[in-house]
Amino acid sequence: MKESHGCTSRPPPSSPPPPPLNIAMYPWFAMGHLTPCLHLSNKLAKRGHRISFFIPRRTISKLQHLNLHPHLITFIPINVPHVHELPLHAETTSDVPFALYTYIATAMDLTEKDTELLLKELNPQIILFDFQHWLPNLARSLGIKSVQYMIAYPISTAYLGEGTRKTLELTEDDLKKPPPGFPYDDDYSFKFYTHELRFLVESRKNIEFGSGVRLYDRFYIGTKLADAVGFKGCRQIDGLYADYIETVLGKPCLLSGPLLPEASDIDLDKKWESWLNGFKPGSVVYCAYGSETQLQQNQFQELLLGLEQTGLPFLAALKPPVGFDSIEEALPEGFKERVEERGVVYGGWVQQQLVLEHPSVGCFITHCGSASITEALVNTCQIVLLPRLGSDHIMNARMMSGKLKVGVEVEKGEDNGFFSRESVYKAVKTV
Repeated sequence: MKESHGCTSRPPPSSPPPPPLNIAMYPWFAMGHLTPCLHLSNKLAKRGHRISFFIPRRTISKLQHLNLHPHLITFIPINVPHVHELPLHAETTSDVPFALYTYIATAMDLTEKDTELLLKELNPQIILFDFQHWLPNLARSLGIKSVQYMIAYPISTAYLGEGTRKTLELTEDDLKKPPPGFPYDDDYSFKFYTHELRFLVESRKNIEFGSGVRLYDRFYIGTKLADAVGFKGCRQIDGLYADYIETVLGKPCLLSGPLLPEASDIDLDKKWESWLNGFKPGSVVYCAYGSETQLQQNQFQELLLGLEQTGLPFLAALKPPVGFDSIEEALPEGFKERVEERGVVYGGWVQQQLVLEHPSVGCFITHCGSASITEALVNTCQIVLLPRLGSDHIMNARMMSGKLKVGVEVEKGEDNGFFSRESVYKAVKTV
């Protein structure tokens, strides 16, 4: 009998890697959306994919330094049409107060025809979008796959979304219970304040965002029509919610990872480096309430008085409250003199990730936006949760404080949602 040579046969050749993709990326006209979508573009380009990044023309210079792969990521300038209610040259939400955001959405919708011409010229295989509810049908007519990519974690869509709830006509009692099949722990349930339930119900019906379009529709028309949906998040934390969404919608639900910016040569501003260096490791409270969020004056002052009451050094990055043009005029009486050099309230942009990485920072008070939550989780500081009134922010806070138990939430009034200096102090001292 001849000896078998099966054990010496050559292994089958490995299949070649898939060819790189030609991808278009069209984020909502807000820095809080453009920036993480550019981080995602960097991740995709690192794997060899080519990205056409749609961006308002005058905003390109603000993000150019974050493009780490300019040979693969091309900024496609968008000429934003002027809308009568907007200041001249306004392009993004950074250029206008919150009350005018709806007109930025109107301007974005007016780019549909130009977008069609660009897509015909660029001929991508896939386009990622978020607020442009009209894009899936446009993409489909051109033979392009569409992915609605949201910079939020999937838990909000899983708990609140149209695909899981099936109807706009929800009551506050309905939202106290999870939708059918929601991945739920027996030892944990989401609890909402009365003012939050009221907001969540009303926001599904009444918030117009663009000409004749509700904010709710922007999300859920896109969700319904896109070929796939995507979220910021990772399998370890968000996998159950992503799987649930995939089952309910009957389409792929993709996770991009946390989307932290890659390491760069940029250092923390010397002003903040010098100030933070003056304090002991882990002693400074850093408070940020979002680059586009304005508090009411009494809440602005209660937050600062709570920080003062802790006796700890603090850096608060806050916009002037509603109705004020500057931080100085809105400060509590005598506050500046009392806190002296141990407390700084700053109304401009701060390099948040670099501040959180500084060894002097030991506590982070956050408005619970997804980007801030991610930056908090990868640093060693303790987390105090002070969610603004938004569906993502509310759900993020409950997930962090309840399910994951990695933060302490500031107590608020049941009906009005107000917090006090004492509740801020208590939360900081608890962590």
